[in-house]
Formats: sequence, structure tokens, C-alpha cells
Amino acid sequence: MPVSYVALLLAGFSSGLPLLLVGKCLQAWLTTAGLSLEALGAAGLVAAPWTFKVLWAPLVDRWAPPGGRRRGWILACVIGLTLGTAAMAWHKPPDGMTLLVINALLIAVFSATQDVAIDAWRIENLPAERQGAGAAAGVMGYRLALITTGGLGFTLADHLGWPQVYLLMAVAQGVGLLAAALMGEQPRQVPAPATWRGAVVEPLADLWVRQGAVGFVLLVGIAVFYKFGDFLAFSLSTPFLLKDQGFTLAEIGWVQNSWGIVATILGVVAGGTLLPRLGIVRGLLVFGLVQAAANFGYAALAAWGGGLSMLMAVMTIENLGYGLGTAALVAYFGSRCSPAHAATQYALLSSLMALGRDVLAAGGGWVKVHAGMSWTVYFIVCALAGVPALVLISRLRWNDPPTQG
Repeated sequence: MPVSYVALLLAGFSSGLPLLLVGKCLQAWLTTAGLSLEALGAAGLVAAPWTFKVLWAPLVDRWAPPGGRRRGWILACVIGLTLGTAAMAWHKPPDGMTLLVINALLIAVFSATQDVAIDAWRIENLPAERQGAGAAAGVMGYRLALITTGGLGFTLADHLGWPQVYLLMAVAQGVGLLAAALMGEQPRQVPAPATWRGAVVEPLADLWVRQGAVGFVLLVGIAVFYKFGDFLAFSLSTPFLLKDQGFTLAEIGWVQNSWGIVATILGVVAGGTLLPRLGIVRGLLVFGLVQAAANFGYAALAAWGGGLSMLMAVMTIENLGYGLGTAALVAYFGSRCSPAHAATQYALLSSLMALGRDVLAAGGGWVKVHAGMSWTVYFIVCALAGVPALVLISRLRWNDPPTQG
């Protein structure tokens, strides 16, 4: 495996660790601390920096800190993430919730900034024919990080407690340092914008001109809604499994660490193999259908139960769909970005995606409670929430060139 792919795998792992630490892990911690369902759904708002990172992405494009224009930002963010994650161990919810929320927000800011730098490095330094494989490597690392925090983290929390889990995950952030060392500052690096206009206005104008008005609208719609159904289910899946289905933290963690890892590897390998043959547009459509199937699995679990065996089946489909869909979406975003404006353009697209995850999906708890939905109906709604994006994808040009692995 080329060094660049190894670097992206490790960077993806480092980038993926914080998401659940301020998402599902925090949600589980607050659930056991006795917070209400509405509060648990709203807790997703601490991840808002992933939505708004486009606001400071031009700074990442324009300014190079010590260590290099891309690597310098990655190194600074890894240090911030390590300290911020370790600090979470000193909180004791439900007491001191203000400081806990501030701590979680800082973790999200460092992580969102790190994402901007990693995405820009990949787009700048991998040729077009290797973007699909680079995206798959990053998704593999990212998903393995989610399984580490959501699987191993849950298992350890049942035995050690959440403060100790956050300390261990802070140590795991050291992987980001190794990723930065392998990345270096590549000779293909695109020069930084000379002016703030070049960093802020020109990337957006370039994206609009190259896509055209209709293409730009389709791009925005797909970015927001492609994974929205997944995010809506994700926002309440932990209290559903803990409170409604009665699974323990250890059981959820064990399933994530066994079947979850296998399904993730299968999803990434399948995505990397099929995407070059299907092309980006068909890949988005086919893999999006698999994503929706995962939410029907949760609906079946809510309706008929099935214990651990059913949970294994549901999480297998969930991880497979996540790996496939994310690989396709990352490749799609990368194909629409110009290397000259990589950080800001990709940050805009991923911020739009995060809008569905961190803002729109945060209302999931409120909708379920006030609409009087059963868990079965809620997860069916989550599956159907992906349909608008699939309709938009069908409007794209089907003769878009396939990606090269």
C-alpha cells in the first residue's frame, strides 16, 4: 500500500475519533446520568462546528502555521484534541454541564479544522485517478475510529466508566501525529491564495461557474440530504438500544467491535472495488439505497425484537451501508473540488453534509416525542428521509466519468 494511503488511513482514524466522543459516547454518558430524551437530541448541537467549519476554512487555506501549510494545522489540531479529550475525564454530569458543553465544543472545533486540512491534503496531493482509493483509505480509518469509540469505548465504559474511556481515547489521538509525519509537505502542494479575496470569494465563484446554476443546486441538495436519514437514526439510536431494547453498553460495544469491524472492511473494500466500475453517480445511488436499508433494520428490531442476533444483523447492514455511502460521497465531493481551492470548497460541501447531522438531526428527539411516533415508525421515517437525495442524484449526468481506483 502506498505511503499516501497509509497516511490517509491513519489520518482518517484520528479524524474519526472525536465524532462519537462528542456524539454517541457523550449521549450514552448523559443517558445514564438521567437527562431527558429532548435534551439528549439537542446535545447533538455541540457538533455544530463541523457544520460551520467553512467559515474558517479560508484561514486554513491562506495561513501556514509552523510545520507546514497542511501538516502544521494537522499537528496543532491533534495536540488540541488530545488535551481536550483528556479534559473530558474531569466532568461529572449532570453537574457542571456548562463546562462540559464548552469542552465538547472545543473538541469539535479542533476536529473540524483538522478535517479541513486533511481533505485539502488529499485533493491537492493525489492525482485524479487515485482520489477514489484515497477516499476509501480515509473512510476505512474513519470508520475504524467510530468502531473504536462506539464499540471498544462502550465496552470499556461498562467496566471502567466514561472518564477513563476519554483518557484512553486521548492517548489514541497519537495516531494523528504519525499520520502527519507520513504526509509531510508534498511537492505537488498548491500555492496559498495571495489575498483574502482569493481565499474566500474565488473558491465559491469557481465552484458556481464550473458546476453551473442547476449543478450547484443539485450539489448542495445532495450534500445536505444524502446521509440525513442515517444521521436522524444515529441521533437517537443509543437511547433506543439502551432504554427501549435493554441492551447493555458492553453488548452494544461487543457487536460493534466484532460484526461492525467486519462489515466496515467489507464496505470499504466493496466501495473501492465497485466505485471505479459504477462511476460516481451510479455509486451514489446504489450505495444510498443500502444506507436506507440499515434504518429499516432498526425499524424491524423495534417491531419484532430479536435480541443480540438481530442487533448483529442490523449493525452489519449499518456499517456496510455507512462504508459504501461515505466512500461514494467523499469521492463525489472530491471530484467537484478544484485543487487550487481544495480546503474551502471541500469544507463548504462537508459543512453542508454536517448541517444534516449536527443541526437538522438534532431535532429528532423533539419530533419523535411531540409527533407521538413509535420507534418503528421513527426509523421508517429515517429510512425515507434519504429519498430526496436519491431523487436529486437521478438528475445528475449519468455519463460522468467513473473514478479510477
